[in-house]
Amino acid sequence: MSHPSPPAPLYIRMHEADNVAIVANDGGLPAGTVFPCGLTLREHVPQGHKVALTAIAAGEAVRRYNVAIGYALQDIAAGSWVHERLLEMPAARGLDDLPLATSKAAPLPPLEGYTFEGYRNPDGSVGTRNILAITTTVQCVAGVVDFAVKRIKAELLPKFPHVDDVVGLEHSYGCGVAIDAPDAVVPIRTLRNISLNPNFGGEVMVVSLGCEKLQPERLLPPGSIPIVDERNVADVGESAEPALDVVCLQDERHVGFMAMIDAIMLTAEEHLERLNARRRETCPASELVVGVQCGGSDAFSGVTANPAVGFATDLLVRAGATVMFSEVTEVRDGIAQLTARATTPEVAQAMIREMAWYDAYLDKGRVDRSANTTPGNKKGGLSNIVEKAMGSIVKSGTAPIAGVLAPGEKLDRKGLIYAATPASDFICGTLQLAAGMNLHVFTTGRGTPYGLAECPVIKVATRSALARRWHDLMDVDAGRIASGEATIEDVGWELFHLMLEVASGRRKTWAEHWQLANALVLFNPAPVT
Repeated sequence: MSHPSPPAPLYIRMHEADNVAIVANDGGLPAGTVFPCGLTLREHVPQGHKVALTAIAAGEAVRRYNVAIGYALQDIAAGSWVHERLLEMPAARGLDDLPLATSKAAPLPPLEGYTFEGYRNPDGSVGTRNILAITTTVQCVAGVVDFAVKRIKAELLPKFPHVDDVVGLEHSYGCGVAIDAPDAVVPIRTLRNISLNPNFGGEVMVVSLGCEKLQPERLLPPGSIPIVDERNVADVGESAEPALDVVCLQDERHVGFMAMIDAIMLTAEEHLERLNARRRETCPASELVVGVQCGGSDAFSGVTANPAVGFATDLLVRAGATVMFSEVTEVRDGIAQLTARATTPEVAQAMIREMAWYDAYLDKGRVDRSANTTPGNKKGGLSNIVEKAMGSIVKSGTAPIAGVLAPGEKLDRKGLIYAATPASDFICGTLQLAAGMNLHVFTTGRGTPYGLAECPVIKVATRSALARRWHDLMDVDAGRIASGEATIEDVGWELFHLMLEVASGRRKTWAEHWQLANALVLFNPAPVT
């Protein structure tokens, strides 16, 4: 019997000036392997890990992406495995004397004629899903709302076929916190803006306990809720405001647990009726608001999936859409690249402001950006946060950066936006929802079942081995770029078309299919009392 010959040994070098490359072969390569260039491995090197292309002297820079990702702690022979224990991480780039809006690339040519079927909202935004969201003011009511949502889905939702889902916006905030502390504005505006996400159709329904510090009127003050229907307006005339639709569990009219549930269901039915009357209509691709993020990253993230996402980001910006990239610690080491790409010095200064704020936040906890990398990142070949950042930043593509959001803020413009968030997957996703995201793209190399109930999440695998093994969790296989089966442009266009299909409801992501959803986690830098 004949046996297929094993694939030729392959490494991937990101820049001609690099003195390391990553091993591309599944399972890695054993000691003694000879590459076509004549380089011989001195030891086993796992897939995605770095091999020294030349001898590297102690103290010399180890370069990947043409960036010094570390300095050798000892002499490293050519063909050796270069891992985190052999590297000293560079100091963080200072935030002064940075280039401010100095990169004046030619504008990207417009991309016209692309559309999707979405839900237009009274405030001018567009949703990709038609969801009833039930806002909670405090964690105390989470169990009650969860019970009610299960009944709503079982008993009411079948009557309203044009409503996609019902979700409870459960979180861990609302009481036992320093509600008047300066940084309390972050979780409060986050929850407020999530309640107004485009995928919820302007229907705002709140469940409150009654005694919590985050009172409904503080969470959603007058003027914060768009008018959806004249029946929802509290009074008439120029001062008319939509009534805040609140079910308060401590209200004396609720006698027993079932009275609370009945009140929630009765209120929900009114909102479901209005949502059910909505229909999808053709909208230009410019109405997409896409959040891009990576989690469970590996050394292939910056080679396959993230460059493909970056290409798709450029397509979206060319089409007039909005794209947010985030994760402060995962772009901090590329801050000079970002400030140079800002459209104005003011945008560049806003990025610097957010980086400085986060530096101070980490310093309070006596940690720095190096705390970001996980055991999985390192197992996947990422030696430290500098290397991880170089691969993360390419999700942003090449477009000029048009604006900056602080955590929890809402979008006020289109184009490529830097939304400052922690790198934690579930906190970043929560903050991008608050900014107004109606579609999410998430890349992973190690694999994660991450998903959001509030928004479709398209998952992009960095490696074909992961895409095959998790065939019913990954939506796009970007590993074909590493094997030469597809180009970055091929996968970028594939992802762009998939986004339009998913946004239109014609395709469901695997996370939607399995109803996989992470909890909302509000970023609360203020004290807990």
